[in-house]
Amino acid sequence: MIIASPSAAVGMSRVTVRLPRAVEPVDDVLARAGHSPVERRMFTRVYGLRDSTVLAPWERLEDLLSAAGEAALGADRADLVLYGHTLPVQECGVGTRFAERMRTRLSTPAGRFYGISHVGCTSVLRCLELAQRFLGRPGARPDEQVLVLGGDHGSLLDEARILPRTTVASDTAVAVRVTPLPMDGPVAGTAPRYRLAALAHARDTRFHRNLRMSQEEFAAYGQACGALVRRVMEEAAARVGTTAADLDWIMPHMSNAVFWKAVARATDIPRERICLDLLPEVGHGFGTDALMALEHADRTRRLRPGDRCALVSIGQGAYFTAAVVEVQDETEGT
Repeated sequence: MIIASPSAAVGMSRVTVRLPRAVEPVDDVLARAGHSPVERRMFTRVYGLRDSTVLAPWERLEDLLSAAGEAALGADRADLVLYGHTLPVQECGVGTRFAERMRTRLSTPAGRFYGISHVGCTSVLRCLELAQRFLGRPGARPDEQVLVLGGDHGSLLDEARILPRTTVASDTAVAVRVTPLPMDGPVAGTAPRYRLAALAHARDTRFHRNLRMSQEEFAAYGQACGALVRRVMEEAAARVGTTAADLDWIMPHMSNAVFWKAVARATDIPRERICLDLLPEVGHGFGTDALMALEHADRTRRLRPGDRCALVSIGQGAYFTAAVVEVQDETEGT
């Protein structure tokens, strides 16, 4: 099933990434979990996975999330904070009063901090849709803004971070500020960097068993992933009057390089437009991948005003999301 997004006009600014200080070789993670040398070579030499960022013993994911959120907000205050996470129970959430502490650190009004989960790694991009709905609701003020957070502490448990025959996940944190786009254009110097142009989602209920799937179900899931990623990308692209092959950039769910080579072949998307630069050095960041790729591409000056980028995520379960964002000139209106 494909689901289209609401159409409230919103922009995204200040995409911020915070990574932990420690790095662990993917081969070490797999060896510790008992994977064979053949499997380990497949992950590192074929899938393109080399290192995984992990929290050092003295670090907490809560601190990374807070630092990312504070940097994304700057001197502003969020009217709503949405925290997308893949793992249903987070270490930082098990402790007492996590939401209360985060509201305090981010100066968020009481009752305006929500966790979004149970949709796998699509949780962070789903937060963009919820932010769009919140800002477009009847009675919303034009100066309201939403802070979207994303990140998981996957290195707590190897069984949670290793997806068989697919990827090894890392500890990461991202944040982005979402604001309404004024009907009469931005005030001088305030244009958001990206316009959220379209969203599309899909789900295939055959694979609800997640990591408990049989070998046959895993094989079918692999085929379904390719087909449904292509469908949501085409649906989102069609909503902005183009095709997936004509998008300027793909900011991918960074599971592994083999999957995206197959997608490129099936869609005629040039492989150089799929931003996998971070895959070897960061690994798979659960739901943060697409925003990390977007921030990296912009920071390394690949993006130009007018570029259309597809942000893509895949969640066990099975969930699929594609968001098309248009790069804007941040000096627009001056």
